[in-house]
Amino acid sequence: MQFRLRLSGKFAVAFVGLVTLVLIINGAVDLFLNFQEAKENAIAVQREKARAAADRVEAFVSEIENQIGWTTRAEWRRIGPEQQRYDFIRLMRQAPAITEVSYLDPSGHEQLRVSRLEPDVIASGKDFSTAPRFTQALADRTWFGPVYFRRGSEPYMTVAVAHAGRDPGVTVAEVNLKLIWDVVSTIHNGATGYAFVTTATGRLIAHPDLSLVLRDTDLSGLPEVAAALPGAGNARDYQLATWLDGGLVLAAHASVPRLGWIVFVQLPLREAMEPLVDSMLQTLALLGLGLLLATVAGTFLARRMVVPIRQLQDGAQRFGAGDLSERIVIRTGDEIETLAHRFNAMASRIQESYETLEAKVEERTRDLNQSLDDLQKAQSRLVQSEKLASLGQLTAGIAHEIKNPLNFVNNFAALSKELGDELTEILRTAALDSETRAEADEIADLLKGNLDKVVQHGMRADSIVKNMLLHSRTGSGEHRPVDINALVEESLNLAYHGARAAKPSFNVTLQRDFEPAAGLADVYPQEITRVLLNLMSNGFYATEKRADNGEPGYAPTLAVSTRDRGTAVEIRVRDNGTGIPEGVKARMFDPFFTTKPAGEGTGLGLSLSHDIVVKQHGGTVDVATEPGQFTEFTITLPRGGAATAAPAREPESQL
Repeated sequence: MQFRLRLSGKFAVAFVGLVTLVLIINGAVDLFLNFQEAKENAIAVQREKARAAADRVEAFVSEIENQIGWTTRAEWRRIGPEQQRYDFIRLMRQAPAITEVSYLDPSGHEQLRVSRLEPDVIASGKDFSTAPRFTQALADRTWFGPVYFRRGSEPYMTVAVAHAGRDPGVTVAEVNLKLIWDVVSTIHNGATGYAFVTTATGRLIAHPDLSLVLRDTDLSGLPEVAAALPGAGNARDYQLATWLDGGLVLAAHASVPRLGWIVFVQLPLREAMEPLVDSMLQTLALLGLGLLLATVAGTFLARRMVVPIRQLQDGAQRFGAGDLSERIVIRTGDEIETLAHRFNAMASRIQESYETLEAKVEERTRDLNQSLDDLQKAQSRLVQSEKLASLGQLTAGIAHEIKNPLNFVNNFAALSKELGDELTEILRTAALDSETRAEADEIADLLKGNLDKVVQHGMRADSIVKNMLLHSRTGSGEHRPVDINALVEESLNLAYHGARAAKPSFNVTLQRDFEPAAGLADVYPQEITRVLLNLMSNGFYATEKRADNGEPGYAPTLAVSTRDRGTAVEIRVRDNGTGIPEGVKARMFDPFFTTKPAGEGTGLGLSLSHDIVVKQHGGTVDVATEPGQFTEFTITLPRGGAATAAPAREPESQL
């Protein structure tokens, strides 16, 4: 006798089987995608940390190069051997990684060697004229030698820097790379991940486990290292690799081009995949629960829904064929009957609203799109506000740390300048022969010139610090409705009289075109005044610079105008100065970028103005210029820009 499964059984089996298949497929796909996503995200994080670690290693070597640099000035070789030896000793104190430093004269012969490990040597005359440390340093100004291991354990590298001036010599330093351990050990990657550094041949230079470095460990046999070595033909990271202890790790690398080194960052696979394990357990739990519910629900529904479903099917088929008057009559006393009633009610509503349905859908769609746009704008402003607050705190902190040592530099430079003048006066009255006096005067003039430069650049650095503090301030003061024409007029008067006070001979024609309908706008008055003063001062500078060229018939002019733009107000500042080249225009709003001579500009004015208008008031700044003819800045401010923009917090640290 052939076995025949009842319709209810078929329904239950089909329902449970379908739900089971869907849940299994969904779980498998979800697990696969989550694994790939978790792996790619982890590798992306590893790459970023590898690049950051490479930058820190390069900064460590660059700092040593900078420390060596102050012994390579042109006048350094004219001082006596004892002073040179003292300078080398001071260099090694300031740079603990340097264990030995020597001076090669312009012919390549060693004249002085100071070492932590061996006795000092003066005028050894050892010939390095054909050695790379001399020839390559003269050719490239700086030469980084290959890594070598002293006594078979500690890694060292030779750094040679050519002196300035004609017929230069070379300062050669032997650098103990073991101190890079301090840099590498501070690079954290998760709970158990870390970074290490190798040479271009795979020899270990720096590792959190210092014993591996001291044993001159060769890692070129590891897949992740071999794939990153020059000539391996694989520019992509060897993402999944086996480490020395046999564990699987996710790895990424970044090169240090100047040194030919490679920085690796790795994280154990188990730690990287911990979020995926939790997701997998959750998916399995949901899969089991879904199967259980599907089995129970399928069995129950199959027993009660076969006949009513057929009735619903027939009624729905007639309704779908266009018979909107179709109604279904079911008397089961359960949810199927309720479903039939709701179906009938739905049919009635559809029949009533069929003609207006499309219009309602379009209206609802517009409302949803508007709500989504408002939400996205609010989110963007909130994110920008948080970024500005963090940047302000960081900038103010850095400026605070720089301010005190900078004051010492400026004060001692000014004092040293006065002492130099006193020394010059003493030398003039001293009984010296003509040759000694000439040499003393030359050194005094050189010292005075150097101090003048220190004072000049110190003042510029102090100006930069002050502008950094201004740049870190956002949302200063209170916003309120302001008469734009009055604000622009006041700013123009302040800028003009300030320029006249700084340079009495300064003269420029001011043109005003204020539209009365410009009216009021809700702004931060102090901040907008700061923007206008900066733009007007730049205009004065450009016209003065063009006037200095002696162009016949040129009349310096600065034109300021306002216009009503409905929900916004427009302010234009136009000068007929030197204009802005295309290459400069692309970078003019970048922080610290300036074309003015040293001491006359910090490169923060336009950057600060852009942040105030765009980020604080929700406006725009446009620039129109023609080199040698004019420059025109157009500022557009929403009338309620400051009131609707997300408020920015003040930085916590202020000088």
